[in-house]
Amino acid sequence: MSSRSPRKVSDEFALAAKCLTPARTRRPRLPRIEAAVIDAFRALGAATVHEASKLDNAVDPAIHPIWDGATLCGPAFTVRCAPGDNLPVHLALAEVSPGDVLVVDGGGFIGGYWGKILTVAAQTRGLAGLVIDGGVRDVRDLRELGFPVFARGTGIRGTIKRDPGALREPVAVGGVRIEPGDLVLGDADGLVSVPRSKVSEVLAAARAREERERGVIERLRAGELTVDIYGFRRTP
Repeated sequence: MSSRSPRKVSDEFALAAKCLTPARTRRPRLPRIEAAVIDAFRALGAATVHEASKLDNAVDPAIHPIWDGATLCGPAFTVRCAPGDNLPVHLALAEVSPGDVLVVDGGGFIGGYWGKILTVAAQTRGLAGLVIDGGVRDVRDLRELGFPVFARGTGIRGTIKRDPGALREPVAVGGVRIEPGDLVLGDADGLVSVPRSKVSEVLAAARAREERERGVIERLRAGELTVDIYGFRRTP
């Protein structure tokens, strides 16, 4: 549980607000991915999407759900932080759109980039979840609030608020390059990213893979063996 006083929390958000100046440049926002498409990816699951995509898009499994059952899916709102500095995360929450997944390159620093206060702020803004190559805290609260978080670890070391970092720029998270607007999908199997330009193509491939797997399951239940279905049987 965070021990920070309400005054300190208020001061943090005031500092973040001071950095929101018109001089900061931003990439133009891309058209939103349709809600039906996001739901379809969520239903297919990370493993099926990854294998069907034929892309090197599986995020390092060390970045994992912080509580059991957490899942997320949505367009990436990307954030780059200096290690141990979470000011860019505060700035991002002033700009996200409902349904976004906050994707943060925290340099692998296992500290308290994120906790209960930011979770409540994120839920109020309609954020779909958080992926961070770094640490989070207040895990019990995150679980009770039902906010999906995938992180490299948990840590209680404090963070500073000095460097505004970068928002809506390409980031590298868990060995995968993720651009603003790319689709991010996470579940119990892992995390996968799909480039915005390939969403339709990958969705069709994933649906086809799922259909093929249904056929394989029917054949297995009818008594066939995997070595015969997949042609693995060796001849003498």
